[in-house]
Amino acid sequence: MFSVTYDELNIVLKEVLLKSGFSEDDSVLCAKIFSDSTLDGYHSHGVNRFPVFLKTITDGYVRLGAQPERELALGSFERWNGKLGPGPLTANFCMNRAIELAKESGMGCVALQNGSHWMRGGSYGWQAAEADCIALCFTNTMPNMPSWGAMDANTGNNPLIMAVPSKDGHIVLDMSLSQFSYGKMEKFAMDGKELPFDGGFNAEGNPTKDPKAILETKRLFPTGYWKGSGMSILVDLLVTLLSSGKSTAKIGKLEAEYGLSQVFICFDAKQMNSDKRHQELVEEIINFVTKATSEKKGKPIEYPGSQTKKRREVHMKEGIPINKNVWEQILAL
Repeated sequence: MFSVTYDELNIVLKEVLLKSGFSEDDSVLCAKIFSDSTLDGYHSHGVNRFPVFLKTITDGYVRLGAQPERELALGSFERWNGKLGPGPLTANFCMNRAIELAKESGMGCVALQNGSHWMRGGSYGWQAAEADCIALCFTNTMPNMPSWGAMDANTGNNPLIMAVPSKDGHIVLDMSLSQFSYGKMEKFAMDGKELPFDGGFNAEGNPTKDPKAILETKRLFPTGYWKGSGMSILVDLLVTLLSSGKSTAKIGKLEAEYGLSQVFICFDAKQMNSDKRHQELVEEIINFVTKATSEKKGKPIEYPGSQTKKRREVHMKEGIPINKNVWEQILAL
């Protein structure tokens, strides 16, 4: 492993983006999104995915300079066409717009058609929480997971993000609807490690912790088995209907994963409750959760976002560990 500072990572990614044709402003924002994801420990959708992200541009599936265009406005709901612009930039724009609508009327919902892979979905949960908004966002994907009982990939591992702001550290859940995301399995495979739990089936149809075997079969376990399978189907329905965009079935007929459908929902926490009441309710729940007896003595009970905050602090002080081959690949760009 190789270690870099956050500032060094940000500068290098920005320079690569500038040389790839991004504008100054877009380079700054996109570099920050990738750097923040890596800082928080999500290398699978941060620095490890960066070369792949650039390749989607050179391959023509993502269009530099494309600006989202509003196609429908119904009060606090808006539908936008992403025009295949860079996924992180478009998702950041849509979440900002959902935040603006929430500040205006208490809640806002933005549905996006013709989007691109947004990389780490949690980025937009943290973005909303920083703006004092309660948020929910989700996206569909190409068919990359069998529904419960199926042999073939007939649904996506459609990521789901929920966020709640808190002065003691935001609570943010970022999960795919497969037991392990493809990015996470790729990182385990890159590091030569097994998954901590069975994540899917191997070629013989047996449950396995071998990430390489699961990546080959593409037979991932849905999160919660049949429950995650059902959620995946409903996420696809919701984003497709609200955006009037492409479903997982339609995306699966394309030569690559692009033209995704996404939804961003925000509630202005300050209009829902006073700051004091909001924090009281958050602490009531988090304290109840974290005061439970730990099954491992001395190990704290975590909640969504708590470990992210710890990794962020450690990496800012000690540097960010990055796979040496990945770093050399980025420098070569």
